[in-house]
Amino acid sequence: MAQGLSEARLKSVQCSSPAGLHRIAYKEWGDPSNTRVLVCVHGVTRVGDDFDDLARALCMDYRVVCPDVAGRGRSERLRDPRLYTVPQYVADMVTLIARVTANSEAGRVDWFGTSMGGLITMTLAVRHIDLIAGAVLNDVGPVLSTRGLARIAGYAGRCNALSSWQDAAGYLKDINACAFPDSPDEEWDKWARRAFEPDAAGQLALRYDPNIALALQTGKLRPTSLAGRMAFRRLAHRRPTLLVRGALSDLVEPEQVAWMRRAAPTMEYTEVPNVGHAPMLTEPEALGAIRQFLSRLP
Repeated sequence: MAQGLSEARLKSVQCSSPAGLHRIAYKEWGDPSNTRVLVCVHGVTRVGDDFDDLARALCMDYRVVCPDVAGRGRSERLRDPRLYTVPQYVADMVTLIARVTANSEAGRVDWFGTSMGGLITMTLAVRHIDLIAGAVLNDVGPVLSTRGLARIAGYAGRCNALSSWQDAAGYLKDINACAFPDSPDEEWDKWARRAFEPDAAGQLALRYDPNIALALQTGKLRPTSLAGRMAFRRLAHRRPTLLVRGALSDLVEPEQVAWMRRAAPTMEYTEVPNVGHAPMLTEPEALGAIRQFLSRLP
């Protein structure tokens, strides 16, 4: 691999909300002059570092951009926690796209959206379909299982500071073991070092504002809505779309997959065996399907 292309560059962009300005941090991989851009957006309690391995795998063909959504990772927290909503995240992504496509005539990017990142992608399609060339929805859709939503709401924003990396890895294994039954201890440790960081007291705290979970805990994030279903149809009918699902997923179960495939018959679909919510996208089944899908995009 060409020297430097597999190394991440840390950048940021200034965004706005009704409460003021906030900084969104992102990692950029690959040739900085490459006009073919892939934006990867993570899940509700996750960070852009989740895509490190995928970015390394794709950075020879793409300039891969992995933001930390507001309130997560290296990005700033919002002054008003009520603004931790998908519309605000979409507004931030529009600002980010303007930055990363400033020297490109196309102005379009390819999208990966894991869980919440997929909801952001579908919502973006409602008003800004022109910004999307193609989209991968990772274990998410407009119709979700109440079982999976309840599980995520049960732990989001509720973890106290921990005293060791072993404890952090154990915590993540406890809440995700059903989704990754074959994951070895070294993978849980790797995950922990992406998800936690030392706080001022020397303890390990999750890398997000606990207030990001308000929408889940108050029931504002519903398993389905008319607007969500319309957003999905707009995306999948007008742009190439691939759904990647973990075979053990409790958020997108076979019932929800069946609805999506009826609503969008041209949507491509692949399933990752023995993985739940959500695939890391570097599994052989996922990565192979993704490479084929991307190769067919204009």
